[in-house]
Amino acid sequence: MTAAEGRGRGRPRDPETDTTILAAALELFVERGVEGTSIEQVAKRAGVGKLTLYRRWSSKEDLLAQAIEQWVRAEVTPSAADVYALTPRDIVERVLPAAAEMAASPGFRALVARIMGSAVSHPQLMAVYWRHYILPRRELAAAMLRRAQQDGTVAADADLDVLIDMMAGAVTYRVLQPDPPDATEMLRYLAAVYRQAGLYPPASDA
Repeated sequence: MTAAEGRGRGRPRDPETDTTILAAALELFVERGVEGTSIEQVAKRAGVGKLTLYRRWSSKEDLLAQAIEQWVRAEVTPSAADVYALTPRDIVERVLPAAAEMAASPGFRALVARIMGSAVSHPQLMAVYWRHYILPRRELAAAMLRRAQQDGTVAADADLDVLIDMMAGAVTYRVLQPDPPDATEMLRYLAAVYRQAGLYPPASDA
């Protein structure tokens, strides 16, 4: 390939550069919020030129949305399809340790606080968080609750959306309180939340 052909095709994007930029954007968002973050600041922290960012993202909001997406996008294990192949207790015990570690981490607490704080002024950021983090977990919880209804540990006429909101609200309230629990206490608390919802029966009842 000639030099002219190389210039015509353009230089391919470097995934490492993208990763560095997105990490810098997320750090600044957590530290300063949307209004306190600028393309110039992200470029400086990432060690790249501003033009590099403008070639990749059309706006600061697009950049921050992708940074949030990369951080929160994760496969939920087990999936909703596994619900009927495992006991409710097995599912909860596979999910809770990682959930407790994340919920207790200062970085996660700060990120959630920033996203909620910008939900009205910058709804795109909440939409990304909702789509890639909240919805997969709601779908798993709904599948678990339907299984629990069949097993008789959740009332057949229970409103599952309300139950899920209650569970999520309890955890969010506990995560954002002034003196949040560490991972060990968070694990105990999550187990209690799931037990109250009828999803974590005692070992003898599993």
